[in-house]
Amino acid sequence: MKVFNTMATSGSALTAEKLRLDIIANNMANVNTTRTPEGGPYRRQVALFAQNLERASQGGGAQSSGVRVSQVAHDPTPPRMVHEPDHPDADDDGYLALPNVDVVKEMVDMITASRSYEANVTTLNAAKNMFLKALEIGRG
Repeated sequence: MKVFNTMATSGSALTAEKLRLDIIANNMANVNTTRTPEGGPYRRQVALFAQNLERASQGGGAQSSGVRVSQVAHDPTPPRMVHEPDHPDADDDGYLALPNVDVVKEMVDMITASRSYEANVTTLNAAKNMFLKALEIGRG
């Protein structure tokens, strides 16, 4: 039903932003991880968003119905190299490859994601209140 499109759109954004926050938390948790099952240091992950499209009921084409995480990609930035010859994961020259996670960048992303989440909660609550007011008008 078209009446609930706003709620569905905000709901999809809430789901996407929650996954984005989970990925940011995972990046922060692995800021010092020098060994992974794939080998080498942890690689920063990034959520890539895409527009949800659904077929329009009349006239063909597609219309937007929110957002989704289309892919969780690895950041291509090379690892940070630190001279630490005593570390067991250091190479022959004594350099240790550390994850390409920048704590400041992660904090900025976290603030952005949480603000977006808050904005969508506000939108969802506003739509709910409008629907409730419409029901009150219908009763009166």
